[in-house]
Amino acid sequence: MGEGWDMDELPIGRRVAYWRGRRKMSQQVFADRLGKSKSWVDKVERGVRRLDKFSVIYEIADTLRVDVQLLLGKDPERRSDALNCIDPSEVQEIRAALERYDAMSAYFDAAPCPPPLSDMRKAVTHAWLTYQYGRYGMLTRSLPKLLRDAQAADAGFGGDDNREAAHLLGQVYQIASSVLRKLGECDLAWLAADRSMAVAQRADDPLLAGIATTRVGNALVAMGRPRPALEVNVAIANRLAPGSHDEAIPDRLSVYGMLLLQGAMAASRIGDAATVDDLLSGADEAAALLGGDQNHYWTSFGPTNVKLHRAAAAVELGDGGRAVEVHQRIGPEFNALLPERRAHHLLDIARGYAQVGDVANAGEMLLRGDRLAPSEIRCRPIAHEVMSDILRRTRGAPPASIAELAEHMGVGV
Repeated sequence: MGEGWDMDELPIGRRVAYWRGRRKMSQQVFADRLGKSKSWVDKVERGVRRLDKFSVIYEIADTLRVDVQLLLGKDPERRSDALNCIDPSEVQEIRAALERYDAMSAYFDAAPCPPPLSDMRKAVTHAWLTYQYGRYGMLTRSLPKLLRDAQAADAGFGGDDNREAAHLLGQVYQIASSVLRKLGECDLAWLAADRSMAVAQRADDPLLAGIATTRVGNALVAMGRPRPALEVNVAIANRLAPGSHDEAIPDRLSVYGMLLLQGAMAASRIGDAATVDDLLSGADEAAALLGGDQNHYWTSFGPTNVKLHRAAAAVELGDGGRAVEVHQRIGPEFNALLPERRAHHLLDIARGYAQVGDVANAGEMLLRGDRLAPSEIRCRPIAHEVMSDILRRTRGAPPASIAELAEHMGVGV
């Protein structure tokens, strides 16, 4: 879609084709996921077949992971009180930063002047905290400069400083991958995750490589490829599995546990409940050895996070009732988790309640998540889908609090 196109003026079929292309789906893959023929998709996109059933439009939006309003040509104007999650100019700046190859240029020419590593450490820590507090708009605005600085540091230092610079760059790529995936920019999320794995090898840190693997797996799942995501997570988990008491250190247990959790989430997308249970059991054992909720390698891994993933996997398997049961058994330790983790979980439970037809509690979960980390609810395409579902299934006018949140999100019936 070249510059100058106004998405709101395009027919719905062209908008479907646009978002299908953004999600890197062929017409055949898209058709298979909808349970339709490739010919049906082609006719829709060319405008030969009309889309006049809301249920079909909603299913298309769900498959493309976009808000229904985008397909209906009702993309709302960005509100002054909205969170300005990310706009096309920010995406392009991040893309441009990811396309830099400072390390290769430095091989032939003088390296760019790098920032001090002490400054980079502080900046990376601040970026992680910004992410874990769910402030995605603030993070996306700072990411292009952070990426450029980290790349310059990686290209400009030698010896031990080079390993530390590579470690910091690997973390920045992971931060970028995580936030871009949440905001629906799946292709860039995969690129950043893939870069983080390559840099981790130069940093000579197997645990950094391990946690980078989870980002790659998450990006693959978001792109509709859960099977390779499952395979890569399990393969690297097997490499990092603590084989002795000396290897059961907190850092290693945390990374190993997160590999198992992300493998379980990928398995849930495939519908492989047995593998989900097996991987979650392994993560439970790792969390028990760890002894509590911690944040090594920025994983937030521990017994509570395992419970959160158990609920999330149940949602992906279509068992909303099971997810709600798990949620109701989580104790006060939940409140000690950082806002992103809690709001993410509440969004999962909103989906669980919606699956069992309890739209009132689904809405309440969105409201609670919004109070914790507004970006997690207002900026994520999946949250928009849940809100659209709530509004569609609510009899009469929705409660004022839900209507207000929907307005902030730009979601309407």
